[in-house]
Amino acid sequence: MTNPAHDTHLPPEPPTSRFEHVAQALMALCLGVMAVAVFINVVLRYGFGSGVAASEELSRLLFVWMVFIGAAAAYPRGEHMAFTSLAGLLAKRPLAFATLTALIRLLVIAACAMLAWGGWQQVIVGLGSHSVVMGYSTALLPLPAFLCATAIGVMALIELVQRKPLHLGHGADVE
Repeated sequence: MTNPAHDTHLPPEPPTSRFEHVAQALMALCLGVMAVAVFINVVLRYGFGSGVAASEELSRLLFVWMVFIGAAAAYPRGEHMAFTSLAGLLAKRPLAFATLTALIRLLVIAACAMLAWGGWQQVIVGLGSHSVVMGYSTALLPLPAFLCATAIGVMALIELVQRKPLHLGHGADVE
């Protein structure tokens, strides 16, 4: 008998919040525009010996945004990589588990604060320059890192304040 939590062939659960709906729609939009831009560029390059220079730059920008939107959307679902062996061992000891959960959330908030700070510094640097082909402000490249770190940090802070239990995702099996 297989454990459904370990079955990778199950379809993903549908989004449950407005945030998840918006994030999935934005990721789909990014992916769709990237696919169309790259397809058109490939057809033009190999079929007609020309191409659209903006295609590569647009695809790179959209890919960065898509990755960070996906990272922010994965957090509330507990889909980021986690090492839960210690937490699984402490799951039956409520005080130790709660302490570890708070520590984990504080570390997530600290990491997000550092990423947001670095991302914001890069946004400021990028305000003074523009991309070579399309001419957009290069502040648009680090901006999703700042927004993602801020969103995840806020979600972790809310979970910390609400004392939300850590979701182990696998029934506290120790592997």
